[in-house]
Amino acid sequence: MYIVMLGAPGSGKGTTAKILAKRLNLPHISTGDMFREQIKKGTELGKLADSYISKGELVPDELTINIVKDRLTWEDTKNGVILDGFPRTKAQAEALDAILQEAGKKVDIVPELIVPDQVIIDRILNRATCSNKECGAIYNTKYKPSKVPGVCDICGSKLVTRTDDNEEAIQNRLEVYRKNVQDLLDYYKEKNVLVSITPEDPTADNASEQAVDEILK
Repeated sequence: MYIVMLGAPGSGKGTTAKILAKRLNLPHISTGDMFREQIKKGTELGKLADSYISKGELVPDELTINIVKDRLTWEDTKNGVILDGFPRTKAQAEALDAILQEAGKKVDIVPELIVPDQVIIDRILNRATCSNKECGAIYNTKYKPSKVPGVCDICGSKLVTRTDDNEEAIQNRLEVYRKNVQDLLDYYKEKNVLVSITPEDPTADNASEQAVDEILK
């Protein structure tokens, strides 16, 4: 099964994708993970991606598509994947369809997580992430704090917050997401694979599990 996860920044998309991947025994693939893997391996694609990322620039569509195409040739993707962070545009979605079509596959379902803006803002303002990139555990100082303040429960590393996690920046990121995502939503709606998912209680500890239950209904 090939699944594309959509959702605004802070909607819980990544956490939901990881739980869904575990339930379905499929790899969870995010563009960030793919870039890091290619950079770590020192591939030509990785070097090119790093030339943009190291400058804080967005990686061009063509390069992103090529990295995704390469990742989808790995053995662990033969039965499907959970894609998180790709596609971001209609052009990327069309490219993904072409890649899958070559292998006789297709996107089966596109869940879009719908969470109220205020919940997202509150969630991001209180978000803390493990500084150990190999761990990457995410906490919320209000809803899901670590046992020891500022320290990761899993690996003991320091928890950090993003400098752009302020209300004005979050509002801007939400506006940018909605401006850019509509064509993508329309594209998948026309293909009859878009499913809107609204967790019953998005502030609950098990909000992502609720979302996964809805997706798997």
